[in-house]
Amino acid sequence: MKRILIIAVLAGVLPTFIFAPATCPEARAHTAGARAARKIERNSYPGKTWEKAKSPEELGWSSERLREARELSRTFDTAAVMIVDDGIVVDEWGETDKRFNVHSIRKSCLSALYGLAVKESKIKLNSTLAELGIDDNEPALTTDEKQARVIHLLKARSGIYHPALYETPGMKAARPKRGSHPPDTFWYYNNWDFNALGTIFEKAVNSPIATEFRKRIAEPLQMEDFREEDVEYFRGPDSIHPAYPFRMTARDMARFGLLFLRQGEWRGKQVIPKEWVGESVRSYSQVGRGNGYGYMWWVRLPDAELKRGSFSAQGAGGHYIMVFPDHKLVVVHRVNTDIPGKQVNPEQFGALVKKILAAKR
Repeated sequence: MKRILIIAVLAGVLPTFIFAPATCPEARAHTAGARAARKIERNSYPGKTWEKAKSPEELGWSSERLREARELSRTFDTAAVMIVDDGIVVDEWGETDKRFNVHSIRKSCLSALYGLAVKESKIKLNSTLAELGIDDNEPALTTDEKQARVIHLLKARSGIYHPALYETPGMKAARPKRGSHPPDTFWYYNNWDFNALGTIFEKAVNSPIATEFRKRIAEPLQMEDFREEDVEYFRGPDSIHPAYPFRMTARDMARFGLLFLRQGEWRGKQVIPKEWVGESVRSYSQVGRGNGYGYMWWVRLPDAELKRGSFSAQGAGGHYIMVFPDHKLVVVHRVNTDIPGKQVNPEQFGALVKKILAAKR
């Protein structure tokens, strides 16, 4: 049996609560009617700016319960929240226009770009690191480690435990011993995999991650704030493969979440291949109670309330893009982690999401 390593200290363990909005037949009928009217009157994609409902009730939500969610968030270190119902902003608060470090959400952004590179045959998922000429500084990769394939790195199952950049102390402490697991036999949330994928991508497309994200994703989605200078490189002596931190606003992250809710389609154009979106948010490793991991996306395994489950991009300190396909819902949560000590833990975020979903009548 393949073994799985669960790391509680890393930035992205999906909250273990059940997402269960309070609904009844009458409420569902009311919501369906509101949706039908909205689809006739409104465009379900944002233009230069987001469209906001005149009132939450217009889309079948409770203003009072959303107020309760907002008040709860004020007891946490929440900096911003956006709630998008089928392309329309139901509610938002905080600094939704401020560029915060998204931390590990950068990995989901790169995963989307991989979908394009794979479709265009610039990257082959079954290429080995040996074939691609990927190595690292001393102690260099072994012959066995170089047999890891691109797809193994996307799934965090490479078996390569070389020191990596931009790791948390907990990730360093939990890193398995070199050579302890062959490729594709063991899941470990591994910054080496994620950083090396950045090197492989830039080499394959002959262009920086920031440029490709702007051209291929930010511009088609009409992101309001993203700039190439919002992607930097974090370098150091531990590895030749740099990390690539992104800074983004909540309102741009919500567009990215909506893109994946719509299976890669935006205003009639397939920005990211539909097949890639499906593969990305499918679980290949069970990493905790009810949680899984896809291609650099976290996956909530299906339960009675969410038949297709939910999925998310997550970053250290409480950064989330949560997507609920069955409810056509995107929730973005931000924390000003530029201030030392600011964070919202998974349990707090889980309580907030429960409050938000309970507001959907």
